[in-house]
Amino acid sequence: MKKHRISRIVLAVLLAAILGGCLYLNSLLPIITGYAAKNLASAVFVSGRDASEVEKLDLHFSFIQYTRNKVDYEHKTVTSRFLWGKSVAAYREGYGVTLLRGKNKEAFLAQIFPLQADPDFPELLPAGDPETAARLEPIAKAFVDEKAYNGTPFAFVVLHKGGVVAERYGSGIGPETKLLSWSMGKSFTSALAGIMAGDSLIDIHAPMDIPEWQADERRTITLSDLLQMQSGLEWNEDYGNRSDVNIMLHQAEDMGLYAQSKPLEHAPGTFWYYSSGTTNIVMRYLRGKFASDGEFLAYMRERLFKPIGIDNPYFETDMSGTPVGSSYLYVTARDYARFGQLYLNDGCLGGVRILPEGWVDYTVTPASASEGGYGAFFWLNRNHKLPDVPEDMYSCNGHDGQQIYIIPSKELVVVILGYSPKPDHVIDFNGLLKDIIAAL
Repeated sequence: MKKHRISRIVLAVLLAAILGGCLYLNSLLPIITGYAAKNLASAVFVSGRDASEVEKLDLHFSFIQYTRNKVDYEHKTVTSRFLWGKSVAAYREGYGVTLLRGKNKEAFLAQIFPLQADPDFPELLPAGDPETAARLEPIAKAFVDEKAYNGTPFAFVVLHKGGVVAERYGSGIGPETKLLSWSMGKSFTSALAGIMAGDSLIDIHAPMDIPEWQADERRTITLSDLLQMQSGLEWNEDYGNRSDVNIMLHQAEDMGLYAQSKPLEHAPGTFWYYSSGTTNIVMRYLRGKFASDGEFLAYMRERLFKPIGIDNPYFETDMSGTPVGSSYLYVTARDYARFGQLYLNDGCLGGVRILPEGWVDYTVTPASASEGGYGAFFWLNRNHKLPDVPEDMYSCNGHDGQQIYIIPSKELVVVILGYSPKPDHVIDFNGLLKDIIAAL
């Protein structure tokens, strides 16, 4: 009898463990299949990359590499499956790809707002000094063609004194290829906030009028607290398993709403923590200042993208229609370079002031609790994280090695796009920038 009782207990424990494991695995399936569907669809339908190449490079990690993906070129969707899980991502012309969650696909795809095409976009990137370009040519070749600095480079653009002195692309990528920003999109969201502040549409230092926050201490959070990643809201940015960032990007219909529902853990302005959710709260808040999605998108294009010379950007949205400010912007390498030059020029480009006076200074002022490492949705080098790069360097940093480096003391902008996952495939950014500066 005793042996039978022990056997039943062992069996019950084993069954409970199996059931628990299945339930946990089931909770991961939307993230696994959602990541594969969204990123493969954007790479194919926005960037024009080959699906098999994307699967072999960008999706070849963790459980993602085991998904079964079907690309429907006629309807411009990608369906990804793993075990019993399934996710679908759909492309809309002019808007890019959205991971379908909680809404009828046909109804969502019909949710289109008019986008005005303008053929007269200024180039704004003249050729730079030929002698400087000649000195940088071996570095560009070594980096992109020979992978001498590690990683898999897609695009490399260097501006010196406002002119292009290096430009090189990897296999299958070219000057017209729109490439994913990942978290460099946060810096564009910061620029949009600056423009809206300059237009007196928002006050970054006033407590935010978010209705759900008014009944507790979150009502004291300012837009500046969010821009500096010091909101104090609970968040988990760990990209493993069911972290907040994974749930937000791959399961939430309204990403900003998901993030703003988090409780307060620290007094606003006193604790620094990097949070993609923070950026989506900001983008949702900015969107709320307009009567419709169409008006918001038109404002963003007319006041931010068009003056920089960025034609037909894809700032992909969540299911609520709000651009995913934390992660999903697609523009060309030259577009990213122009954005960097805008900041190097203190908010002006092509003789036109785009950002309000003082916004760049605010952007590069260290957040009080960041130990000199972060400004307003821009990273700083005040903490000498890149030891061989000038302290005044600041940058837009994105997942897997997307970078825009801005170095005022050297009149330099460097754009690096590609696949550079940590820890064993990461690009030697410090060494590359050191060599570029030495070649000047």
